Formats: sequence, structure tokens, C-alpha cells
Amino acid sequence: MEILSFKETKNLLLKYGLPFCETGIFDSLDKAMDYAEEIGYPVVLKVFGKDVFHRTEAGGVAVGIKNKEELKKEWEIMREKFKDIEGILVQETVRGRELILGMKRDEQFGPVLMFGLGGFFAELYKDISLRIAPIDKKEAEEMLEETKAREVVKGFRGEGVNREKLIDLLVRLSKLSLKERMIKSIDFNPIMGNKKEVLIVDFKIAV
Repeated sequence: MEILSFKETKNLLLKYGLPFCETGIFDSLDKAMDYAEEIGYPVVLKVFGKDVFHRTEAGGVAVGIKNKEELKKEWEIMREKFKDIEGILVQETVRGRELILGMKRDEQFGPVLMFGLGGFFAELYKDISLRIAPIDKKEAEEMLEETKAREVVKGFRGEGVNREKLIDLLVRLSKLSLKERMIKSIDFNPIMGNKKEVLIVDFKIAV
């Protein structure tokens, strides 16, 4: 399998109306700084490359960057540590609850959609809901109710998540999975949800 480039991934997300946070990819520190000023601090830096896996554990993610001095410092650390990469992502900071969406193409059943708690909770609890595409809004709603994530969406111990936008994202992912048959897997972990919006903040699409 091959991981799609940032440009290819972005074009797919735009084509199917899948919302993602403000994100740019750069190989120039000056351009990265200009973009950070444009979208506003604090920002997040992430290395991006077809051969980069588990980047958080590898030191390829820096969050809460408050100014250009901190950005420059983290940029230089990443550039020293990661040589063969497509570039470094600069992203807006999105507040909310972490959830996970994904798809794996099964040889027998076709695209199988997945939803659950995101971030490290995805590996800790392995509490997910699965459906074979296509799904409609009713089936997407059922997916939400089948996992512990339903309490997070409702607002357990904090702000909840915009349910309609989350359901819409699931249905759009279903459509993408059916039409783009060359895609073998999709990993959106995490997506960030709050009362206002639901945005993809991490993405990996394999063909």
C-alpha cells in the first residue's frame, strides 16, 4: 500500500466535502511562519511523509506553539530528526473531543466503516462500531449509539459534539469509500468535535 500525498489527500477531502482544520504543508520555515501568522497562534506542527508512521511517538508532533520563536525551535528539531519527508504541516489548534473515523476495504464485503473514541482512547479501549458501506443518516446514528463515544458526543463531563455534523461526516465518508475504489484504507484519528463543528485534524489514506 502507498500513502497519498498531502495534496492528493486534500483534494479528496474537498471533492467529497469532508471538513478539515486549516492546514498547510511547507518545506520553508519562512512560509510556515507566514501561514501561522495568517491562521493565528497557537498552532500545531506535524511531520508528513509516506514513510512516517506513529509520528507522535517518534517526536513528529508539536502542539501549543504560541509564537514564531517556538515555531522556529520545533521546526528545526523536526528537520534534524526527519530527513525523508514530504514537508511539515502547520495546523490551527482545534478544541473539542477526540473521535476516530476510518475505513478498510474488505475483499469480500467492500468498504467497512469504523467509528469510535479517538486519540489514545482508540488503542486503549478498542471500542468501535462497524458498518458496511453504504450507510444513510439512520445507520450513522446507530453507529454513534453503539460505542462509549455516545456519551462524549452528548457532553459527558464537558462540551458535547455537534451530532448532525458528525453524522454528515460519516455519510460523506461512506460515499467517498464507495466511489474511490482504489482506496484501501482511511484513517482519520483524531477528528475533533465541539458544539460548533466537527473537523478532521489527522489523516492517512492508503491506496
